[in-house]
Amino acid sequence: MPELPEVEVVRAGLAPAVIGARIAQVTVVDDRALTRHPGDAASFEGALTGRVVNGAARRGKFLWLPLRDAVGIHDDVPNRRDGEALVGHLGMSGQLLLRAAGAPPQRHERVRLDIEHPVHGELVVVFADQRTFGSLAIDHLVPTADGAAGGWGTDAAATPSQVAHIARDALDPAFSDARFSRTVRAKRSAIKRVLLDQTVISGVGNIYADEALWAARVHPEAPADLLPARAVSRLLAEVRTVLQKALAEGGTSFDAQYVNVNGQAGYFTRFLHSYGREGQPCSRCGSLIVRKRFMNRSSYFCPRCQRRR
Repeated sequence: MPELPEVEVVRAGLAPAVIGARIAQVTVVDDRALTRHPGDAASFEGALTGRVVNGAARRGKFLWLPLRDAVGIHDDVPNRRDGEALVGHLGMSGQLLLRAAGAPPQRHERVRLDIEHPVHGELVVVFADQRTFGSLAIDHLVPTADGAAGGWGTDAAATPSQVAHIARDALDPAFSDARFSRTVRAKRSAIKRVLLDQTVISGVGNIYADEALWAARVHPEAPADLLPARAVSRLLAEVRTVLQKALAEGGTSFDAQYVNVNGQAGYFTRFLHSYGREGQPCSRCGSLIVRKRFMNRSSYFCPRCQRRR
């Protein structure tokens, strides 16, 4: 599943092409892409057509495009308002791709937006999804609980209602280290389970949890409430480090399911120390990385560097 670095790479790629663009036409090819949308395909197409994209924002693994009405249109629709956004989640294999106007259908295309940008001209935004776990929806914006900006890429203190329950991510300027430490040390769950809890810290999935735990020398099944405060601080620092490094490399791609808006893969696989390296020597101590079943997925860790104490 795309995690914070992958979704941020997509957001940053979309932003210059979509901010200020008018959505000229919307085509829903497969309404399974609208599982989070409260209406049907026709309502989705009708509510988006003619709107202007006001921004491109992200919190954790969610991204959203705030919307406004184009000047001089929809004046006869009194319930239109600016406090709405197109919100997206990539699920397991979702892709948001930028293409030239009139581009042929993409493989696994689910939704197509034909847009008109005042600088870049006519473009196409395609939502493609092989496994159909991703989704798009039109949602209303709600104020943030702490009064800070809703997420990365926006100054507005608002998020889509579907995102409001998601915690801030470790790279968010409004993220509270102290609150994170208190929350973690109050949990009796395994520390990896806590890292994957999007209501505690967002954007971290299986890959970056394993990498951060390896870097911090913490066993994935260590009880969170037994970790010293200094260990939690060290782990949070490693979460930030691994996310920033992955961002610099364009994210992590193991196959063609994750690509940026231009269809290019990320290169962070070259820097993985634990995830996916079962049976290979630990780059720190030389012991063989092991794989263990964890929450219907796998954990990769070094049994020597990450001893469970």
